[in-house]
Formats: sequence, structure tokens, C-alpha cells
Amino acid sequence: MNVKHISGIVGLIAFFILSSYNSQAQSLVQPNKERASIEKMATALQIIDYFYVQKVDQDKLAEEAIVSMLKELDPHSVYISKKEVDETNEPLVGNFEGVGIQFQLFHDTIMVISPVPGGPSEKLGILAGDKIIRINNEEAFGKKVNNKYVLDHLRGAKGSKVTVSILRKGRKDFIDFTITRDKIPINSIDATLMLTPDIGIIKLTRFARTSMDEFHESVQKLKAQGMKNLILDLRSNSGGYLDVAVSLSDQFLPADKLIVFTEGLRSPKEEFRATFQGDFETGKLVVLIDEGSASASEIVSGAIQDWDRGLIVGRRSFGKGLVQRPFMLPDSSMIRLTTARYYTPTGRCIQKSYEDGAEDYFKDVYKRYKHGEFIHADSIHFPDSLRYHTQNNRTVYGGGGIMPDIFIPLDTSFSSKYYTDIWRKGLLNEFTTQYLDDNRKILVKQYSDVNSFVNNFNIDESMLDKFIKYADKGGVPRDEKGLESSGKEIRYVLKGLIARNLFSVDAYFQVISGVDNEVQKAIGLIHDDAAFKALSGKK
Repeated sequence: MNVKHISGIVGLIAFFILSSYNSQAQSLVQPNKERASIEKMATALQIIDYFYVQKVDQDKLAEEAIVSMLKELDPHSVYISKKEVDETNEPLVGNFEGVGIQFQLFHDTIMVISPVPGGPSEKLGILAGDKIIRINNEEAFGKKVNNKYVLDHLRGAKGSKVTVSILRKGRKDFIDFTITRDKIPINSIDATLMLTPDIGIIKLTRFARTSMDEFHESVQKLKAQGMKNLILDLRSNSGGYLDVAVSLSDQFLPADKLIVFTEGLRSPKEEFRATFQGDFETGKLVVLIDEGSASASEIVSGAIQDWDRGLIVGRRSFGKGLVQRPFMLPDSSMIRLTTARYYTPTGRCIQKSYEDGAEDYFKDVYKRYKHGEFIHADSIHFPDSLRYHTQNNRTVYGGGGIMPDIFIPLDTSFSSKYYTDIWRKGLLNEFTTQYLDDNRKILVKQYSDVNSFVNNFNIDESMLDKFIKYADKGGVPRDEKGLESSGKEIRYVLKGLIARNLFSVDAYFQVISGVDNEVQKAIGLIHDDAAFKALSGKK
């Protein structure tokens, strides 16, 4: 160890307060106690450097020190290494660089589920069902092939090239393609479709930089098909950018309505309000949430609920009401530090407690499940001190997430041991992939579009029996009790997966909505004028 290493560590610690890139930091006058803490840590590091029994990895020590410090703050203040920064940001930035295929590993072989529309693979003529056998003259099948292998070999810098050898059904010889990698969009909207002649649904999976462009496009598409009412599906949406959540909320609320406000010790109160621009300010609105809906999802849900703009349907949301701000460190690693709390228009902070530490905090959803909250709404209790009232004087609560206006219990049909086992082992995916590999040409000829497939294709007893035998060979024996509980759902999922691989992700959701309790409840509420008005407090 040397003086250079010592100064690097000391400089890293002092960075948070003394760095010149943050103009606010220079104006802060640190109390004597805070100065003493910084000096204490710097001294400890110098002692370790000079007197420890063996050589210490300074970079590792610095990272562990930062991680430990952040753990003492809250569960959402985190350190991200230089290596992980791009990977962590990728889903929110909205693109990556690669060849542009959706793939699935089928019997240790890379199978193309579909090329990304407009991507480099589609432009070259790579098709759904193609199997990638070689990558750059290297065999690309067998036990070594996993998701990481595929990403490592097919992703790469824009403009770089990769050669793949493809086996296509009906062709004896391999087809070689040299693909020039390009930017590939990551969509934040999984599905946009009409459920009834007047009800559309948009499923948003994350609040990314591209989300609003996608949302505007989706709304226009649905309106062109006759949409009058909308279901916004935010289930399992863990959040993303605050400003995107504000922009999405703005699409539903009249001008000047408060959407959310944030406030912290070093972050003065800041209000975010609706503008005159909104894609869907009239028409009935239902927002679907569950225990996986967090952060930005809760901002949107809270604003819709507090202004009685629509109904919230599902189960209690995650409960994350903290705002993080990224701070880059000198080596291009990053700290995401909680700098403020956010509050819904009525003043609710929906952040759940983290007093018992991060591990207990992230086990909260599991505890809810064990406690029976996913099945029984009356197992959820909020203290009166957290009671608030909406614009129409409906009672809502802060602390621990957004409680829906209409509670929908967890559908246990999808959680039977038989269903869970066949899903966990990937047998539903494998079976439908094999089925399409054998029957794709027939299906394409028989079903010209997704609607003809949805209306006319069915999983009959013979096909279900074939799947049960396939699952048995795959290590999940026939279970009569499980089939009685989940048989209907298995049929729908098999049909949905075939629809997805034959047409699009929208097609999967179009099929599966038939057994989606939350979606079916939302449709019923929208079509029941009296119930919708009563529940939203409107006269």
C-alpha cells in the first residue's frame, strides 16, 4: 500500500461533502460533529493502510465501506459498481445494442421466438422458429448455453458484426447470416389491446424514458379502434423515473391538479401539477395494482385515487414513498441516494416502515402472504392517524402502500402446486414451442390474424392430455387435484403462449384476460354505471 492509495480512499469519503461538482455542497457549513466523523473515518483508513497485517484491496474496502454506510440509511439507498451501472440503467433508458431477437432456450438450443420489429435480424430475414446453431463458427448449443451465454455472444456495440448459422425447419443446410448490431428498443408497454368494443387496456411494466412516447402511441391506437374507457395495468410495475410518473398522471387529470409533491432535509418542497395536455382526461378509468406495484406506480395510483378520477382495483401496493437521486463517483460507479419523500395530493406518504432493517423490509410482501392479506382484505389494518379524505370525501390511508378501492384476492388457481411446478420447470413454454415448431405453417395458413385465432382455436381434451403426458416426462406427474384446480388456467396459458409466439405479446394478454380476475372485475365495473359512480364517490 502507498500514499496514493490512502489519498484515493480519503478523497472518496470526502467526495460526498467537499466535491466541487455539487454547488450546494460548497455552501454547506459542516457542524463540528460531522467534521469529526469524516476525520475519524479517514484516520481509521490510514491506520488500516499502515498497520494491517497484510495487503488490503483498497477498491474492495472502499466499496464495502460505502455499501455498509448506505445500509444504515434506508433499503433504497444503494451503491452500484462501475460494471453494473449500464446494466442497471438499461431497462429505464429504453434500449440496448444487439441483434434484435426475442429468444428462448429450447433443449439447450437458442430458438428465435420473434425478431424485434425493425431490428437488424428482422431486416435480414431471420424468422420465428429459427434455431441458432453456431455463433461466429462456434457451436452454440449444449449445456454451456444459458441466458448469459446468449447475451455475451449476441449483444455488442452498435456497428459490430456477428455471424450466426441458423437451422430452419424444411431446410437441410444451415443458413448463415452476418448481422450488424444496432440499438434495440426495450418497450415499457407489454400490451395494448381492446378487451370489449369500448374498453381498452394498456399494460405498463416500467416507467422508462420511452414510456410516454409509447403511451401516446397506445392511446391513439386504441381510440382509433373505438376506445371510450381505459384499464391501466400497473401490476408488478416496480416503478422508474419520477418525472415519467408525473407525465403519465397528467394524461388523466385536468390542468393545475396537484399530482405529487416531494420534500426532504436538503430538498425543499417541490410540487408537480397537471398541465393542459392530457390524452385521456374523460372516460372511465380503472388502474390495476398489486403487491409488486411500487414507487412511480404508486404515484400514479395515489393521484388517480385522491382526485377520484378513477377506481383502483387489485391488492395493496408495495409501499415505496422514497425518492432516489443518482450521484456519480470518480470511478464511474454510482450511489443512488434517497433525498426526499413523496406525498400524494391529499398529503399521504405511503412509505412502509423500514425500522427493522432491509432484510425484514423486503420480506414484507412474503409476510403479507403468510398473514392472509392476499386472500382477505379484512386482515389489513391502518391506524386512524393515517386517515385521509379524497376530493369526494372518500376515506383513504397513508403508510404501507396504496389500498385499492376494490380488493381482488390472489387467484389460487395459478398457485396450485401442480401449476407452479409445470411453470417453474418451463414445461408450458417448452410444449408450446415444440407444438409451434411442428405446426407453425398449418397455423399461419389456418389463422390469418390474431382475432381468428382467439375466437376459433381451442385447447381440446386431446391436446391437454398430450401436455399432461409431456409434463409427466418432464418430471411433474399427473395430479388430478391440481388439474381440477388449475385445468382451466392451464388451457388458457397454453393457448396464450401459442398466440404470443405466433402473433405478438398483445395476443397472449388478449387470450389470458379471459381468466384474469382483476381485468374481468374492471370490465364489470366500467359497464356498471351506478356501481362505478358509487365507488368513486361521484353523484
